[in-house]
Amino acid sequence: MDDEGDDIPQLSSHTLAALQEFYLEQQQREGMKTSQGFNQYSIGSIEEDWQLSQFWYSDETASRLANEAVVAAGKGGRIACVSAPSVYQKLKEQDGKDFSVCILEYDRRFSVYGEEFIFYDYNQPLNLPENLLPHSFDIVIADPPYLSEECLQKTAETIKYLTKGKILLCTGAIMEEQAAKHLGVKICKFIPKHARNLANEFRCFVNYASGLD
Repeated sequence: MDDEGDDIPQLSSHTLAALQEFYLEQQQREGMKTSQGFNQYSIGSIEEDWQLSQFWYSDETASRLANEAVVAAGKGGRIACVSAPSVYQKLKEQDGKDFSVCILEYDRRFSVYGEEFIFYDYNQPLNLPENLLPHSFDIVIADPPYLSEECLQKTAETIKYLTKGKILLCTGAIMEEQAAKHLGVKICKFIPKHARNLANEFRCFVNYASGLD
C-alpha cells in the first residue's frame, strides 16, 4: 500500500516563503506593540479589517483632517469621529491641545481607548448613550463604511443629531449628489488618500468655509 502521506498536498517553496514572511511581519508588529516606545494611537496600531470595510487614511491625510477638525472646532471644541478611527488616532497624538474628542465605531477593538469609545452601528443611527447629548459637538467627521445611499442616509441621521452645525464628510466621489441631498455638504478640492490605494475615488465634503480648498 502506498504511503498515505503521498496524498497530502504540499505547499510550493514560493508559498511557504510568502507564509514565513507574513508570520515574521506579524511577529515584528506584535513586538513593536509590546515595546516601551509603542504609540497606541499610531495609525495601524489596530489593523484594518477588510470584512468591516476598514481602510485607514494615509498618515498625511489623517493629519490634514485632524488639523482641520481642531481649527473648525475652535478653542475648547468638541470633535466626534464617526466611523473615522484613523482621524481619531491622529487627534489623540495631539493630546494636550485644547479640544476633546470621541470615537463612534462598530469595531469593538477600539474600546481599548476607554470612555472615548462609543459603540456605533449605522443601522441604528440614534441608538446612542444618554450622555451623548444632541447638538453637543462643534464638528462631526464621518466616513460611512459603505458606498450606498442607505448607509449615508442613516449615518447622516447620526451626524445631524450630534453636530452643532459643522460637518466634514469623507466618502466616495460617486456619493456627491446624495451627500448634498442628505447633509447639504459640498465637495472640497483636497483629495484624501488611503494607506492602501482604493479603486473608488474618495473626496471630502463640508458645509462650512474650510481649509480643505
